[in-house]
Amino acid sequence: MSVINVGQAVVLGAVEGVTEFLPVSSTGHLKITEGLMGIPVDDNAVVGFSAVIQVGAIAAVLVYFFKDIVRIVSAWGRGLRDREQRRNHDYKFAWWVIYATIPIVVVGLAAKPLIEGPLASLWVVAASLIIGSGVMWAADQMGRHKRGEDDVSFKDAMLVGSSQILALLFPGFSRSGATMSTALILDLDRVAATRLSFFLGIPALTGAGLYELKDALGTGVGAAPLAAGTVVSFVVAYGSIAWLLKFVAKHSFNAFVIYRIVIGVALFGLLGAGVL
Repeated sequence: MSVINVGQAVVLGAVEGVTEFLPVSSTGHLKITEGLMGIPVDDNAVVGFSAVIQVGAIAAVLVYFFKDIVRIVSAWGRGLRDREQRRNHDYKFAWWVIYATIPIVVVGLAAKPLIEGPLASLWVVAASLIIGSGVMWAADQMGRHKRGEDDVSFKDAMLVGSSQILALLFPGFSRSGATMSTALILDLDRVAATRLSFFLGIPALTGAGLYELKDALGTGVGAAPLAAGTVVSFVVAYGSIAWLLKFVAKHSFNAFVIYRIVIGVALFGLLGAGVL
């Protein structure tokens, strides 16, 4: 029998879709939801399932930003053929996304036993939610929000891309939260920080999902739950992306900071009381 049924997969897909790109930690919310539903959060198949349904959320990014992605990939292709085209910012940006993904791939492969073992604990999630909130609040206060997307440099991409490692090692910190916070510290405005987070997430999350697919299928999760969770994740994530971009254009990240603290404290309480 599958360790996750179709009904549970639909719920988890919705949670993934809502939280993947909001700076509130999709991994943390998935683990909390899994714990409440009695699903073993540190089971290899469950960890694999969580990575696979992220592909649905990433597909939503590909669809939502299709024109931007085509523009960037086209510029990259032209630059490979024509030296003059290599001055184009989109050509450079394409390479920066590739380079900025390397650190998280290296750490992900090297630390896989820890990520799927001790660091998968809900205690780690609770602590990371709260600590990450402090980082996000400080970044939003420190940042001068004066640089736009066209001002992104190689240094920016590498620093923001490398910050994804925090979320990889400490589920609950939030990949989106870590990347957006780093971008804000580098003085990018909130919209530019959010869009950069989206673009940097495409190769990292897609690669993780494809890498974990064999574990998810081979150790206890059936094809039907995987398909259901991925489809629901796609639909919900598309709406979440559209909402987030409109929200950050006019608001600070304080609402997310408060929400994360509340969830983190509540999770500590549930763990302490033995509910989870």
